[in-house]
Amino acid sequence: MDVRLQDLTMSFGSVVAVNNLSTTIKSGEMVSLLGPSGCGKSTTLMLLAGLYKPVAGQIFFGDDDVTKVEAENRGIGMVFQNYALYPHMTVRKNILFPLNIQKVNKTEAEDRMMEIARLVQIDHLLDRKPGQLSGGQQQRVAIARALVKRPKLLLLDEPLSNLDARLRLEMREEIRRIQLDVGITAVFVTHDQEEAMSISDRIILMKDGVLMQQDKPQRMYNCPSNIFTAEFIGNPPINILSTEKGEDGLHRITGMERPVEVLQNTKDLLANLPQVKLGIRPEHLFVTDKQNAIISGEVGHVETIGKDTLVKVKTNEADVRLFVDGDASVQLGDVCHLSAKPENIFCFDPQSGERLGDF
Repeated sequence: MDVRLQDLTMSFGSVVAVNNLSTTIKSGEMVSLLGPSGCGKSTTLMLLAGLYKPVAGQIFFGDDDVTKVEAENRGIGMVFQNYALYPHMTVRKNILFPLNIQKVNKTEAEDRMMEIARLVQIDHLLDRKPGQLSGGQQQRVAIARALVKRPKLLLLDEPLSNLDARLRLEMREEIRRIQLDVGITAVFVTHDQEEAMSISDRIILMKDGVLMQQDKPQRMYNCPSNIFTAEFIGNPPINILSTEKGEDGLHRITGMERPVEVLQNTKDLLANLPQVKLGIRPEHLFVTDKQNAIISGEVGHVETIGKDTLVKVKTNEADVRLFVDGDASVQLGDVCHLSAKPENIFCFDPQSGERLGDF
């Protein structure tokens, strides 16, 4: 079942939480709603769930307009941040609860409960109560309870935020496995870009209620359509630097002598702008000689991360981060000269923030 949002808008008083959002979530797809706090991702999830009603726009589940359909009649399963398990009930009764509400035959309900308990690997915990379980186990119970109804759509609202780092990693892999095994369409809300990159077929990135970009995770990283996407996706963050156009019509990073080489389709656009913003990811910068450098500065920080070394170079405008080989002889206080290949330099309009050129 495809899920389609058409010109969806939601406001609370004078605050517009979701602004004219249109997108389609394909059947069987895992989509992450990603963005900073207050961007509208949780509001979008609540609109999908039927817990909020939009002030404008429509929501379609397949061919059915469900915009005004109540939550209990939408056929959705939801997993909350705090799991929302009933503490006085056993795991078995927690999972069975929605089937009892639906008045499912007792034998069928028991069979469905056991099937989903095995799928999420908690069939050995059925007689325990939530207080006797770890955070990860409680999460599995919450997922089982959402899936046992056989919903059309699974909604997950920051389900990993209460877990420690190692358990978050394990559980996001498990959520993805379960989603693929069941084949259900799923929407996953998170503010953690690494989480979204690892678990999603596609990411919908939002800011101030507005859709900034929607794409496959790796394409969003490699081809950001605006400066917000470029800065939000990636860790360490992308380097953003300003240029100025010289009398020769070429752009140079502030304070540098050598012009920046960019792809031809972007170069033509730069000729009409007095300034642009450049984005270069840390892994795309490399050390060169002074004659070929587009960036120069003093090494202010060196940090070894596994096999790589992260170096921070102080320039007139900003600190620039890059990765060098672990055995590279880069020392604090050294003057470092850097460059990047034209295909790895993103150019942005400084006014609109939009990416320049074809990508």
